[in-house]
Amino acid sequence: MQHRIVVLGAGYTGAVAAGRLAKRLHRGDVTITLVNPEPDFVERVRLHQLVAGQDLRPRPLGEMFAGTGVELKLAAVTAVDVDRRTVTVTAADGPEREELKYDTLVYALGSGWNDGGVPGAAEHAHEVSSRPGALRLRDRLAATDAGRPVVVVGGGLTGLEAATEIAEARPDLDVALTVRGALGDWLSDKGRAHLRKVVDRLGITVHEQAAVTAVEADAVTTADGRTVPADVTLWTTGFAVHPIARASALELTDGGRIVVDATMRSVSHPDVYAVGDAAMAVGPGGKPLRMSCASGVPMAWQAADAIAARLTDAKVPHVSIRYYQQCVSLGRKDGLIQFVTADDRAVERALTGRGAAAYKELICRGAAWGVAHPTAGMPSRRRRVVRPETPTHAPISAAV
Repeated sequence: MQHRIVVLGAGYTGAVAAGRLAKRLHRGDVTITLVNPEPDFVERVRLHQLVAGQDLRPRPLGEMFAGTGVELKLAAVTAVDVDRRTVTVTAADGPEREELKYDTLVYALGSGWNDGGVPGAAEHAHEVSSRPGALRLRDRLAATDAGRPVVVVGGGLTGLEAATEIAEARPDLDVALTVRGALGDWLSDKGRAHLRKVVDRLGITVHEQAAVTAVEADAVTTADGRTVPADVTLWTTGFAVHPIARASALELTDGGRIVVDATMRSVSHPDVYAVGDAAMAVGPGGKPLRMSCASGVPMAWQAADAIAARLTDAKVPHVSIRYYQQCVSLGRKDGLIQFVTADDRAVERALTGRGAAAYKELICRGAAWGVAHPTAGMPSRRRRVVRPETPTHAPISAAV
């Protein structure tokens, strides 16, 4: 009887995990089903480019996984029952519901935008955390007349990339950026100086110490009472995990992330692994890994290798996940590579300008290539499953 592996979500982490498992395990011993609502792989790290009017290269998942043994199921996940080991999905092309049974589940549903409960944000602001959201904003900007105000709320990586991309592509718009603290306050002195230089060059108005407390159709209001005009508002203050896990019996954080051990295995249900934004994993210094592609891909490697090892009675690998840099595109011709410590704190060293833009582009291309070739450099020999039975639901130690 084949061991049934179901992977939920074909973003960076889910796609990498599925492909790596297919290369690790003998096809006659397992079935690997990858569930995703869209037929194409979405390069989330490039959605700000889509917003600015650029066309992104299509990456059909069917082509990426052809011949791998991974079965692609186009469907939306509506429920996960970890006690019955089933996933309920709705077909992407109709209302039909189907129940998938699994022996091992890889939960990689990721995250979406988070309006933070700020009044008016859900009704009036745009998001760039999904392809549909990016396309809606793209159309809205295309219909916006020259000279009109566009406000990007949030000074993190997403907000910076969106604001600079829009300002570069549409210099006729009045682009503003509101940040809760100081602009780039997590960067090194060199990084902050370069960021300030770029936003000044692009004509972006920066409102610092300006936490937005309300969004209206034509303006945003800050905590200190400032009103910033906005024909278009883009909200980038953070991400919220997919809510499906909250309805399950999995152990979660208060924010809804699945608590996992060092191998990305659920601490409450050992037949469930979680990777990417959906998982709460601890990194260097005991700090939670941040929601990012830089965290998610190594998490997917770790989960896939741990699953394969446990099924084939091999030694479970433990690879420390650490950070090296934060990569920020500042339009198509400029960028910032902020080098960081293992636990993601900025050091003084930074790469800026065109060299940084080229570096960031290389990182983006490498991430997409890694999804399409998740097993590059791995031995081609697949191991036979010798422990097909899934363990009972007994809590396991986070130190395992």
